[in-house]
This record gives sequence, C-alpha cells and structure tokens, in this order.
Amino acid sequence: MYKVGEFIYPWGSGHFSRMIRFHSAFSDHMKEDFEFHFSSKDHVYQKLLEKFPNQKNKIHNILMPTPIDGKFGPSVTLSLLNLLLPIAQNPPLVNQIIDYLREERKLYNKEKFDLVINDGDMGSNILAKNRNIPSLFVTNQFRPKLYKSRVYLYPSLFFIAKQIAKASKIIVADSPPPYTLCEFNLNFTKEVEKKVSYVGHFTGKKNNQRISASDLEKIIQDNNFGYWMRTGNKSTNDGTGERYEEIFNQDEMKKEKRIISHAKNDSSIDSVLGMDGKKYSITEAFEKNIDWLQIDVGFLSEQEKDEVLNLSQYAVVNGSHTVMGEILGGKSKPVIGIPIYDEHTNNIKWAEKKNLAILARKPQHVIAGIKTIKENYDKFEGNLTDFSKNFISNGAENTAKIAIETLEEKR
Repeated sequence: MYKVGEFIYPWGSGHFSRMIRFHSAFSDHMKEDFEFHFSSKDHVYQKLLEKFPNQKNKIHNILMPTPIDGKFGPSVTLSLLNLLLPIAQNPPLVNQIIDYLREERKLYNKEKFDLVINDGDMGSNILAKNRNIPSLFVTNQFRPKLYKSRVYLYPSLFFIAKQIAKASKIIVADSPPPYTLCEFNLNFTKEVEKKVSYVGHFTGKKNNQRISASDLEKIIQDNNFGYWMRTGNKSTNDGTGERYEEIFNQDEMKKEKRIISHAKNDSSIDSVLGMDGKKYSITEAFEKNIDWLQIDVGFLSEQEKDEVLNLSQYAVVNGSHTVMGEILGGKSKPVIGIPIYDEHTNNIKWAEKKNLAILARKPQHVIAGIKTIKENYDKFEGNLTDFSKNFISNGAENTAKIAIETLEEKR
C-alpha cells in the first residue's frame, strides 16, 4: 500500500481548496490501495477534520509559520518583529520554524511516505529532498514581481524560491503560456523550468443536478448587477468590506445594483436593501417584489454562486489566483480587481493587459472601471471568449495523473 502525504499551507483558503480537489481526483484515478495523511494548522486543520471525520488519526496539526494578521492581509511590520520577538500569541519565528520542522520530521520518519504533495509548504519540500522521496509542489508563485513599497522583501523571495526548487516536480495551477494568469508571479529560472508542468486551474466539478431555485436565485432574475466578493481571513475580509462601503457611499453608486458575498457561514448577514432605503429578508423581498439595491449573503451555495456569476455583469474581487481563474476562465466575466498583496496586483495587471480586467486602487477607480466595462462590454466579451477557449480547468485531474505516474516510476 502506498503512503501519500499532503501538506497544506494554512494562509487563506486557496491552498485548501486546491488540495481537496486534487485529493478527490487522485482517489478517483488511483487504482491501487493508498493511505493518505494531511498536515496543516488553524482553520485548514479544522476543515480537514470536518471533511474526513472518520480519518482523524491521519489529519496532523503541525504549526506551520504564517505572517501576522494586519488590517489588509499580513502586517509587514509585525511579521518582521516576529522574527525574534513573540507577537500576538505567536512565538518568535525562529522558534516556530525549528518546532515546525521537528514535528514534520517526526511525521516523515514515522510514516515513510512514498510520495508527498506540498501546496505552499516549503519545509516538507526540504524534508522530502533530504530523504529522496518524490515530491510535487503545487503553486501559482515562484518569484513574484514586487513593487517599490516592498522591494526589501526580495531576499526572502529568493530564499523561498530556492526551497520551492527542491521539489522533484513543480506543478503550476494555471493554463500554459500565453494564457498563464499568474505569469508575473512566476519568473522561473532556466534550471527550474525543466521541472515545471502547467496543469491548469483546479476548478470545482460542475454539479448538473440542480435543486429548486432559492429565493435569492429568483430575486436576481432580469436584473443588471455586479458581484462583489469578500474573501480571505478575518482581517482581510473585514478590511475588504470597509473598502466596499467606502465605494458604495459614493453618489455614482446610489443605483448600482450589487450582490455581496461575505464568505462567512452566518445566515444573520442575509438581507436585502431596497431602493426605498429599507431592509428586508431575502424571502420577504422576493415575495413583495422589492426593487432592490444591495443583497448581502453570508455564504452562497454552489448553485447560488453559479447562478449569481452567470447573471452578473462583472465581478469585484481582490485578485486572488483561484477566484480570478474561476471568474475569467470559467464564467467569462470581466473583473475589477482591488489588490491586497503584490501577488494580486500581478494577476490583475496581467488580466488588464489582456483586456479582461481593470486594476483599481481607489474608490474612484472602481467606479470608473464599472463605467468602462459597461461602455465597452462587447470588447471585454470578445477577449474573455478567447481566454475561456484556452482556459484549462482540469488541473486537479492532470496533477493526479502526474502523481500516479511518479509513484509508478518509483516502483
């Protein structure tokens, strides 16, 4: 029986969703018996326990070092201070790294993996290389381009790239060039390029078994609106919400219909703001046929999300790779991107260069972007159609096949 280790970096949700989709595809394609082990921490560890309630002994809580939370993503200042000082209940980073590698080493020594798949976890890359265990590193970054405000981070970027390069194979979760959305975040060296496979985006499987339409799906029919996503951990999510509110308070937005997904499993968020300034429940708004301005939803079901994206004119997002791929390639909808990290800026700039998206840093940029999209919708639509035709969506399946081939080569 093969033993497979799956190591997930716990910052954000993209690493988790990719690995779960890979795991599902691997389970479908793998003909021989295998035993899996997952490793992560915090919210990802909890999600893994919920996903595999009968496999708790194979879910490992290993405290991988992550940045210190700030208002909009990681706080650079606090994260740098945390190198040597305890910050926000986080031990000094030097101690964290020592403890984390020690725990992963114990897991490696105990389980003796035949193959490991690392999504963002560089420490596992190092351990696998030292033990001659084949490893796949799944990523959409290698050496991202940084902007003037963060050039001092280049030394750490080069260090990270060096650790990524230790993988047996590097799996880019994106379409091959010239349709690589994360192109500005890669910048591979010639030596590393030999290990690289562009497998495509890890999109979810389409569910063709639709249930009865919800009241939300019914209320949005025959309306022109934008889809606004709040994603990420608490600080990022809340900070994004503050930015959105600043935009909504502008005069130009008084009649611009929008649906806001809060990415929080909290039904108390669900509400409809009518053009009359009053708030309603979603069901009440549907039954009374309220002319609505804004719909807030804590958590969209997959069917609701699918319908919202199908009917929306555009989407406002932070520029994360997974979300950009699903909307631009899977739904052919133009995007207005409000970046948080340089990684996001790079994704949005690439898409803007291809006339698929608009980069927005200030409220007025977003408002101008909405106007530009509406006035040039045919142009955006044509570019999106071309991009969608060349969009590779079965990255999870392609990675599963590479993993299986790697195991066969080892045998």
